[in-house]
Amino acid sequence: MTTTEDREFPVVLAAALTAVMAGRFDGADGDGGGDEDGNGDGIDFESFPAFLSAADTTDWFQAWTGNIALDGDDFRVFGQDGTGGYAAFWLVRPGRPVTEQPVVFLGSEGETGVVARDLGDFLWLLADGFGPWEAATSYEPDRKARSHPELAAIAEGFAPHARRSAAVVIELAAQEFPDFDDTIMNLCR
Repeated sequence: MTTTEDREFPVVLAAALTAVMAGRFDGADGDGGGDEDGNGDGIDFESFPAFLSAADTTDWFQAWTGNIALDGDDFRVFGQDGTGGYAAFWLVRPGRPVTEQPVVFLGSEGETGVVARDLGDFLWLLADGFGPWEAATSYEPDRKARSHPELAAIAEGFAPHARRSAAVVIELAAQEFPDFDDTIMNLCR
C-alpha cells in the first residue's frame, strides 16, 4: 500500500466500528474507561470515521519513534483511547485485506502491543470488556473480563467463528507476533 491510497474504511470495517460506537458501553466516549461508579471497568476506545491520512500517520509515527526517516506506511490508524494512544492495523501480511491484518496499540506513554490478530479478534476483545490499552498493558493485572452482550452480538455478526475470550485473543496475538515491541523499539531514536 502507498501513501496516496484512499484512507476510507473498507465497508466491513466501517460497518463493524459504526455498530460498536453506536452501542452504549462504558468508556465509549473516551472518558478514560471508567464506568459510572469509577471502578475502571469500562472500555476505553473511540473509533475514527476513517483512517488517519498518510501525512498524519507519518507525522505521528515519526514523533512517536523520534525517527524522521520513517513514513508510517505500515500502519492504518483507526482509533484511540482516552490517553491519546492509537489503535492501528499493522500491515505485515502481504496481499491480505486490512481487516485480516493484526491490530496493534502504540500508547501515549510508549506502550506497545499486538492486541488482536485481525478485526474479528478485535471485536471479541471489545466484547469481553478490553480496549486496546487494556490488552497491551499489564498495568491492571487483576482486570477481569466483563462481557458486554451488545458488543458480543456485534462480534457474533461480523466474526461468528472467531468467538474467543479476551485472554485468548491477547495470547494468540502475542504468540503470533512475539517480536512486535522489539521491532518498534529498534525503530526509535
